[in-house]
Amino acid sequence: MARHHSSNIRPADDDDALREAIAALKAGQLVGMPTETVYGLAADATNGEAVARIYAAKGRPSFNPLIAHVADLEAAERLVLFDPVSRRLAEVFWPGPLTLVLPKRADAGVSDLATAGLDTLAVRMPSHPAAHALLKAFGRPVAAPSANRSGHVSATTAAHVAEDLGSAVAIVLDAGPSHVGVESTIVAATPAGLALLRAGGLPREAIEAVAGMPLTIVDLTDPEAPTAPGQLASHYAPGAMVRLDVEEVFPGEALLAFGADLPRHAGNAAVTINLSERGDLIEAAARLFSALRELDGKAATIAVAPIPTTGLGEAIVDRLRRAAAPRP
Repeated sequence: MARHHSSNIRPADDDDALREAIAALKAGQLVGMPTETVYGLAADATNGEAVARIYAAKGRPSFNPLIAHVADLEAAERLVLFDPVSRRLAEVFWPGPLTLVLPKRADAGVSDLATAGLDTLAVRMPSHPAAHALLKAFGRPVAAPSANRSGHVSATTAAHVAEDLGSAVAIVLDAGPSHVGVESTIVAATPAGLALLRAGGLPREAIEAVAGMPLTIVDLTDPEAPTAPGQLASHYAPGAMVRLDVEEVFPGEALLAFGADLPRHAGNAAVTINLSERGDLIEAAARLFSALRELDGKAATIAVAPIPTTGLGEAIVDRLRRAAAPRP
């Protein structure tokens, strides 16, 4: 078990602690944020490297979309496009334990890593006063999955956060035990209607009553179904072919490089993007999806230099392997 870092637990209703938490978010650090569901591991959703630190701290095996937390409906409207039904759900159930997955605005400014490269974004307005105070004062969307290491029980107290994540979190705002104790319900607006991606703190029947329609229940154990909250397409994948662990670049390929050492004949590349010239895996994770998008369409094949599988490298390579897998 991780050492208990009680020194970074501060009362959520303390003004100095709130200012410290905001300063940490602005600096790209992680904050333990109380919500009515569970404690969240919060980072600036517009800062790709800060979002990468969430995955590093949680030890997530792969990059899954994260929920952007906002202070009010106006803040959500700057990020996503509401249809009439999803707007009605937001008006009735926000603030509260409902997450809506909606089309992302082109100018949303949210990190591609937070959306896992998808064109949708999961948004939620928590009802907890400490979360609302932090979000209102920070003024930007905050990505915040549950504040625990992947595979561990979700954190419902500040002590859980400190014990599980230790010094990875700059400050934990302590507001006592979470009231709901289970994650938010996730509903996605699709062309075919509303889909329930995750059952949670808001009952399906309550949502259906307001929406005036049944929810399609998505079976997340189905290998063809979404594999993460907020994810409708199975995974973002480029249209180009992807070639991994290349030792040599062929003429006309796009090169996705990593570190100072480039593959042989790197000059053959039609276009090159280096995920991190200094070999920093957090920087590489933050740039992964935007780099794939940028290279896609520039060449028929994207040649990917070897990337170490330590730390976040494991998740980067996992996602690249999915991108390189044969298409159905």
